[in-house]
Amino acid sequence: KTLKRHVLAANLMTQAFSGIQILDFTQVFAGPFAVMQLALLGADVIKIEQPGTGDQTRGLMNAGTDQNQSPSFLTMNVNKRSLTLNLKSPEAVNLIKRLVETTDVVVENFKAGTMTKLGLDYEALKALKPDLIYCSITGYGQSGPKAGEAAYDGAIQAASGMMSQNGHIGTGPTRTGFMPVDMATALSTAFAISASLHRKATTGLGQHIDSAMLDTAIVMQASQFSNYLNQGQLLGLQGNASPTGQPTANVFPTQDGFIQITALKQNQVEQLFMALDCSERLQEAAFHDPAQRKQNPEVVNALLCEKLQGKTTATWMNILPQKGIPTAEVKSIPEVLADPQLLEREVIEQITPTEANADAIHIIKAGYSTDQDGPTITRPPPKLGEHTHEILRALDLTSKQ
Repeated sequence: KTLKRHVLAANLMTQAFSGIQILDFTQVFAGPFAVMQLALLGADVIKIEQPGTGDQTRGLMNAGTDQNQSPSFLTMNVNKRSLTLNLKSPEAVNLIKRLVETTDVVVENFKAGTMTKLGLDYEALKALKPDLIYCSITGYGQSGPKAGEAAYDGAIQAASGMMSQNGHIGTGPTRTGFMPVDMATALSTAFAISASLHRKATTGLGQHIDSAMLDTAIVMQASQFSNYLNQGQLLGLQGNASPTGQPTANVFPTQDGFIQITALKQNQVEQLFMALDCSERLQEAAFHDPAQRKQNPEVVNALLCEKLQGKTTATWMNILPQKGIPTAEVKSIPEVLADPQLLEREVIEQITPTEANADAIHIIKAGYSTDQDGPTITRPPPKLGEHTHEILRALDLTSKQ
C-alpha cells in the first residue's frame, strides 16, 4: 500500500463552504493552515502576497531548488489563488476594497494595528461590507499590553507555561520539535470562522474574530491550569512520566527501542505485571495499589525498565495491546508513514500538479474525513502571484495595481 493519491478534482458545489470567498492576508503556519481548512471544504481563497517575496514560509526550511515553494508552504496553501499586491500602495488598497465588496471573510495575521495603518482594519472594511466576517490572528490578541508584539510558536510555548511542564529536571525546560501552538491556533481559528459563517447564515450579521496564539496555548493546557487554579497543583518538569503521577504510565526502554505505556487502572497494571511475568510483586507494599505505586515511583520504574528491556519493541507490541494495556511504539516520521493504520486514513494525500513534468507533492490535509463532501484538494499550492492577472481581469483591472 501507498499513501492515497488524489487526482485534482472539480470544485464540489455541495461542500460546506462552496460560494464563500475569503481574502487571506496570512503567512507562516497558523493563519494559512486555518484558511486552508476552509478552502478544502470549497471556499474560494485569494491569498494576498507581497510581490517578489510573498509568504515568508515559501523559503522557510527549504532544501529544494525552488525557493518559493518550500514543503511547509505547500502543505498550508492548497486550493488557494495567489494575488501579489504592494499593500503600501494606495492603488492596492483600493483594489482590496473592491474585492471586499464580494468577500465573505477577511483573515489577517499582521501585528495588531498594522491593518489600521493600511486603512484595511475591520471598521474600515465593515463600512463597505456590513456583514463582513473579519478574523485577526496574533500572538497575544488585539488587546492588552502585549497586543502589538510579534510572536512565533516557540515564544508562546515559553510565555504560556508550556515549557515549564516540558522537559526533564536534569535538562531544564524544552520546547517541542514541532509547532503545536501554530497548528492548534489554526484549527481553533478555522472553527471560529466556521461558527461565524453559521451565525451569519442565521442572523445576517458579520463580526470581528480576535484569535490569539497565547489564548489557544492556555486552552491546550486546560487541565493543567484548572488543577492549579482549583487545587493549587503544579506538576513541573515530568520528563516522559504521566501527569497523573502513576509510574506505570511512562516511556520505557525495550531491547531495541522505546515504548509508551499508559497503565492507570488497577486491572491494566495487573495485566502488565502478568505480561512481565512478575505478578507476585503486586503483593509487595510498594507495588500493591495506585497510592503505594505513586509513593514509590523509582522502585516501580526500575522494575518495569528491567523487565521491558528483556524483549524487543515488536515483541511487546504483540503482547501488551492484546492484554488491554494501552501501548504505543515511539516511532520516527518514516516509521509512522509506513504504518498500515495511517495508510487507511486520509490525512495525507499525494497530488500531481497539472503543469507538465511537475513532481508529485504530498499534502497534510485534515484530521477527519466524511462520507460526503469532505476535505478535497481541487488545486495545487499557488506559485507566487500565479493568479494575479486572472483576478484582476475579473475586476476589469490590470496588473499595474
